[in-house]
Amino acid sequence: MRSPLTRRGFLAAGTGLTAATALPALSGCSALAAADSDPDTLVVHSQLGTTAPGSPTYLASLDRFREENPGLKVKNLVNGDDLAQVYETSRLARKEPDVVMVNLYDKTLAWTDVGATVDVKDYLDDWGLRERVLPVALDAWTDGKGRLRAFPYFATNWPVAYNRSLLDKAGVDEIPVTGDQLIAAARKLRAKGIGPVTTGGNDWTGQKLLAQIIQTFLSEDEARHVYSTGDFSGSRGAKEGIDYFVALRDAGVFVDKAQGLTSDLMTTQYNTQSAAIQSAMSSALAKVPESVARHTDVGGWPLAEGAAHELPTILRTYTLIGFWISPNGTKKIDAVEKFLRFMYRPDTVSRFIKESGRDMALRSSTVSTDFPLVAAAQRLGDDVSQVLLPDVYVPPAATQPLITATSTSFTRGTPATKVRTALEAAYHSA
Repeated sequence: MRSPLTRRGFLAAGTGLTAATALPALSGCSALAAADSDPDTLVVHSQLGTTAPGSPTYLASLDRFREENPGLKVKNLVNGDDLAQVYETSRLARKEPDVVMVNLYDKTLAWTDVGATVDVKDYLDDWGLRERVLPVALDAWTDGKGRLRAFPYFATNWPVAYNRSLLDKAGVDEIPVTGDQLIAAARKLRAKGIGPVTTGGNDWTGQKLLAQIIQTFLSEDEARHVYSTGDFSGSRGAKEGIDYFVALRDAGVFVDKAQGLTSDLMTTQYNTQSAAIQSAMSSALAKVPESVARHTDVGGWPLAEGAAHELPTILRTYTLIGFWISPNGTKKIDAVEKFLRFMYRPDTVSRFIKESGRDMALRSSTVSTDFPLVAAAQRLGDDVSQVLLPDVYVPPAATQPLITATSTSFTRGTPATKVRTALEAAYHSA
């Protein structure tokens, strides 16, 4: 894994050596080549524009923005999972885009602190947009020094989807709410040749599910400590959570070879009814075909006896995508203001909810009527307990090693002690 950005690294930017050695890291649309110094061109760097959920709505919104602002051109740079690395490279060359649309995770956690992006708190207030944002989202995007890293935009619910039809076929009468019920359901499903719980054990989806299960015996404060420090052995609750995960895994709760699956394979298994259960964020729920969605229930992850939570758990986060302003963006702040005001408009926000099934970090009365599972997840409310999404607490250097540790953890037969060791080792390089 590449080392996270440091202030010293940014101060070294602009030298011929830095720019030249950074070029091979670029892929997709090159931020170095495409960033435009024209004051009448706003350059936006995003993961939206290809197959990412919400891309058609985003592109249509850009077209409308251009129509309403004929004197302002908008250039849309698109990258996938490598967006953060491409942006960092362009920033080192002082050719970064003006606005970046990305989540608060891994490398981006350090951006505001090292000057790669700017504190947007005053802009939010000066433009009168604070009241548009859910308070919980503002809290999530504010760092320990009181700086607002970005304008919050996308949020997500992350419940568990249960295919009632497959459960009925296997003789499972009720959605499991305890670990024992889940194990019993998995056995019945396997007896009918149906996969139980599918998950991307080799990527971020499995990492999030593992973190969710580990928190079974942890309070929010305890979970925050564990994922900030990597202390999985010193916390009794974390040890019990890992023991619970191992017991479920070795009882056959997860599909075979889950340690090698990705999020795409997980989604495919659920959507083709090869597996009956998946932990799915809103964007995945929006992709469930109608033929499967109509007999899918959403709920929480089953609890073990003595759990720290009263009800089955889900994850929620308000840091999925925000609008970050770069140092270059401050030079075109009038254009940035027009763009942000447009994207925050209720009609623009409603389009993402209605057309793309996105959960938003902004206030809106619009409901995802064409995405029934997304709407059902939004309505869960107090019917479930919420556990901590660890992303903003995990040191950036530990993020990718944690995914490697996740694959080890999902490998059947791996003892709890080895799972703890693998998780803690991910932090040793941080």
